[in-house]
Amino acid sequence: MQSLARLAIPLAALLATGLAPGMAAAQHGVAVQAPDGLTPEQRMQRRFPQPARVGDLIGLPLLDADDRTIGRVERVVRTAEGHTLLVARRGAWFGIGGELVPVPIETVAMLGRQIAVLDIPRGDFLTLAAWRGDAGMPIGPDEIIRVAITRR
Repeated sequence: MQSLARLAIPLAALLATGLAPGMAAAQHGVAVQAPDGLTPEQRMQRRFPQPARVGDLIGLPLLDADDRTIGRVERVVRTAEGHTLLVARRGAWFGIGGELVPVPIETVAMLGRQIAVLDIPRGDFLTLAAWRGDAGMPIGPDEIIRVAITRR
């Protein structure tokens, strides 16, 4: 029992200092917004973005840190500034109703045939501003964009 206590103290100190944010996230089931000083674009580059066909993203579920579906991709758009957004339906009940919200491509990653929302906690996702239809131009289904990848 004493050996466990000796191990627990350094582990608690490591988690408290933020040196192991992934371990803390796994324990509490929350997405990590590490204070690493990186921009969302830099974080995306660290997640090994791969080419993906836009048409293959339509209809995929968006998952939170607990692997619960929080929305589905309805369309992919590009803003006037050149940012790519996934427009997802949030709050739909069996695919009916809900509202559209924009999700920046830099905050998500492919997880098999699903999309993991990595940098937006579930609570924040539920409070995202509704999508305005004039805020971006739709990207064609055959166009290739780059999407980060992840695993759990």
